[in-house]
Amino acid sequence: MSMPKHEEYQYLDLLKDILKNGVKKIDRGTDVALYSLFGKQIRFDLSKGFPLLTTKKVYWKGVLEELYWFFSGQTNIKYLVDRNVHIWDDYPYKIYKVKSQKSKVKSKEEFIEKIRTDNTFAEQWGELPRIYGEMWRKWPTRKKGRTIDQLKWIVQELKDDPDAKNLIVNSWNPEYLYTMATKEDTSYFPICHNMFQINQRGGKLSLQLYHRSCDSFLGVPFNIASYALLTLILARITGYEPGEFIHVFGDVHIYENHIAAVKEQLKRKPRPFPTIKIDSKLKKLEDFKPELITLENYDPHPTIKAELTVAGGYYEKR
Repeated sequence: MSMPKHEEYQYLDLLKDILKNGVKKIDRGTDVALYSLFGKQIRFDLSKGFPLLTTKKVYWKGVLEELYWFFSGQTNIKYLVDRNVHIWDDYPYKIYKVKSQKSKVKSKEEFIEKIRTDNTFAEQWGELPRIYGEMWRKWPTRKKGRTIDQLKWIVQELKDDPDAKNLIVNSWNPEYLYTMATKEDTSYFPICHNMFQINQRGGKLSLQLYHRSCDSFLGVPFNIASYALLTLILARITGYEPGEFIHVFGDVHIYENHIAAVKEQLKRKPRPFPTIKIDSKLKKLEDFKPELITLENYDPHPTIKAELTVAGGYYEKR
């Protein structure tokens, strides 16, 4: 009897598909070429292990701290910078360069050091309003002072109606995005993983993510781990067993400058997935802290580095 195929091959096969069949596009704003497919799906049974990819080392600390940053409704990168997590540095620096009239900071490294050491500077320039955490926990409404906590709502709704089909958390607000926004209201960064839905069936909680624009080499492995972990946490809080994490891709692509790195990764064979241990203290939304989550038995292949393309967000016509 043959062994079932390792679930990581879904991701590796997607990379192969993009290399073979992807259509060449040019990213507006950066002019970087990419190769794109549209409308793909992969899924992971979370009872069989935690899908932190093994064919290259994924930045676990970044996954955990970023998810807590979102989950707790934070919008300032200082929390991440203080923990030496730099995955969101580029967009506040980009905004600073656009908006600062008296810029004395000449490099991203100097900018981040100011965020770390100068609280007043961090309060002004470290903010990413309407980032995922705010939209999940404090969605702004037309009524002044009223916000909506979408995470709290789905947890309560699931308790009230275990068979609910409406448990959606949305991060996509057209008022603040792209050329739909006015210049004074625009978010200068993109919302990429823009909507997820949870669903309970047979005592198991599953989560499906819609990811409208997907950097398959750098971003997607990170997003798989982040939303799989979110599924486990929500399952614990709501009292269900973990089900599946389902990842639905809109435009899924490989940037041209990542192709060599992708080909290196495709030479490697997956290793067993690690597992996640959640402390029994985590019983409700407010309990989640990074120190309550432990990653066990992660044995990946070495890191493969590639350059991040700071794409998306507000575009000013030339």
